[in-house]
Amino acid sequence: MRTKKQKKQRLQKLAVQFFEYLISGGVWFWSGYIIIVGLDDYIGLFWANVIGNAVGITLNFLMQQYWVFRTKKHRKIAFTAKRYIIYTVLNAFLLNYLILYFLEEYFGLGPEIGQFIASGFFTFWNYFWYKIWVFPEGSRHRGKIVKPKVRKAHKHITSAHH
Repeated sequence: MRTKKQKKQRLQKLAVQFFEYLISGGVWFWSGYIIIVGLDDYIGLFWANVIGNAVGITLNFLMQQYWVFRTKKHRKIAFTAKRYIIYTVLNAFLLNYLILYFLEEYFGLGPEIGQFIASGFFTFWNYFWYKIWVFPEGSRHRGKIVKPKVRKAHKHITSAHH
């Protein structure tokens, strides 16, 4: 059972992690936003979305991997990158495009406004999935209370020799 102090420390660590997540998400959002809005009139929404999110995704992955969830084991990077790519392709390229398309077609909102609405949804949606599926080990190690291991002494060392 956790003490009040341990619970408070865990909540503080989660708050810091979520704040770091918001910053890295902001890097993705603003880099993608500038590219999507800047290229929309020239190459169309679909390709502007692909290019903008590709840039944002790359920056976001690096920040999530090494800063927010701190997954440093090199053998785990390929595993994490694979999950990140699968998850992100579904979200950024498909779901984000569908949200932008839906907002433009049915509400007349261009990507200048639609991207803000989509990012509001993705802020909480992505944190949840990053934490439990994409970066699971990096999510746990920061809030884990590490107890020192106590080795049992061999019987002949602890028994009295007279």
